[in-house]
Amino acid sequence: MNKAFGIVNFSGNHIWVEGLQPYRPVGAFSFLGRYRVIDFPISNMSNSGIDQIQVYIRRKPRSLTEHLGTGRHYNINSKRGRLHILFSETGLDHDIYNNDIAAFQENMECIEQVHCPYVVIAPSYMIYAQDFSTLLQTHIDSGADITLLYHSTDDAKEKFLNCNTVNLNRQKGVLSLEMNRGTAKNRHIFMDTYIMKKELLIELISKAHKTSSMYSLADIVNASCEELDVRGVSHRGYFAAITDFKSYYDANISLIDFKTALSLFDDQWPIYTRTNDSCPTQYFEGADVKNSVVSNGCLIEGTIENSIIGRGCVIKKGAVVKNSVILPDVLVGEGAHIENIVADKHAQITHVKEIIADPASPGYIRRDDKI
Repeated sequence: MNKAFGIVNFSGNHIWVEGLQPYRPVGAFSFLGRYRVIDFPISNMSNSGIDQIQVYIRRKPRSLTEHLGTGRHYNINSKRGRLHILFSETGLDHDIYNNDIAAFQENMECIEQVHCPYVVIAPSYMIYAQDFSTLLQTHIDSGADITLLYHSTDDAKEKFLNCNTVNLNRQKGVLSLEMNRGTAKNRHIFMDTYIMKKELLIELISKAHKTSSMYSLADIVNASCEELDVRGVSHRGYFAAITDFKSYYDANISLIDFKTALSLFDDQWPIYTRTNDSCPTQYFEGADVKNSVVSNGCLIEGTIENSIIGRGCVIKKGAVVKNSVILPDVLVGEGAHIENIVADKHAQITHVKEIIADPASPGYIRRDDKI
């Protein structure tokens, strides 16, 4: 699709995942054992025929750049396509100024050089499947200046906090964007996904930069709703926003359910990721695995129930893992029992025999921790 290029934006200052985020950006989070969160927006773009993709990173870039590599594993056209990783170093001493507008302004030359009339902007902290080619055509046919993607939900009091909501009129015109404060259960959650002309994006970046150093893209779009024709399009299917620790845990656990997973994964719409050569998982005598997602390269001797197990994990004899998200290369020692836990990479649970957290407030075992 030569009409549009893609931008995968980083999460704003309002997003913070305690425990996990100090080590890597949200887009680099392990998801469902074998994916990273950023695989979903890039796969959506690749499947939609977008082969010019810019990925913006503002902090802790190592793990994400290693995973993205050249972008070949995303099935991007090798001759004319390109995955371009761009960094933002503005305002490192004052992180509040290190927002998406500052990143776009710093890398304006890269935006101007793309020979596509339209741009599709998607977030790196939300998980959903969407055909952007269809959405782009809807945008063109409507004659709107900007098209925003939103997801209607009836549980906004408990979920999607810190996300913006879209206020619509009867014609699906966007009146304003406002933060979801959990005051109403029925909301249109803004999916931080925009379609507009490249020239308009450049104008908005310049306008926001002149208005305030703290302005984000969402801020300037919200401020422009009265003078521009901004339309909303409803998204259907699975949608999750990784805005805090609990939402990360819930998103992983929810996709253990096969019916829920079918609303995200489709054989005709593959989710690409970087793969590693490793042996199939080995299940030893006495192993008991129920209703779980287990990645390759694991050694399973104990019991796993309703959990996500990342690559290369070892679950020793007599160990019990329930309702937990285990990131790659974690060791759960003999006789240990963990429940309602997120265990970060390379953690070793060998000396403590029982770690059980409240399901409403999952526990966290730090990266490289030995307990």
